[in-house]
Amino acid sequence: MLGKPNSNQPPGVALSQLQDAEIVSRQHAMIHIDTEKYYIEDLGSSNGTYVNNASVAKGERREINSDDVIALGKEDKVTFIFKLP
Repeated sequence: MLGKPNSNQPPGVALSQLQDAEIVSRQHAMIHIDTEKYYIEDLGSSNGTYVNNASVAKGERREINSDDVIALGKEDKVTFIFKLP
């Protein structure tokens, strides 16, 4: 899970130390692996999850590929490029 730590469930990837982390929800998004495909799911975040500038609806699993740009929140303040080995 991508997000910020809380007392109930710490995320697998804590983002609270990043600049602009205030736009990231405590439980923002989850990356799932299904056989050889990867998916990102928005967990009901306040500011949304985006793949290549396209919004991911709450609860939707969107397939992601190497070099896709993932943004947590609007305005690309917290972004990363998804890379496969």
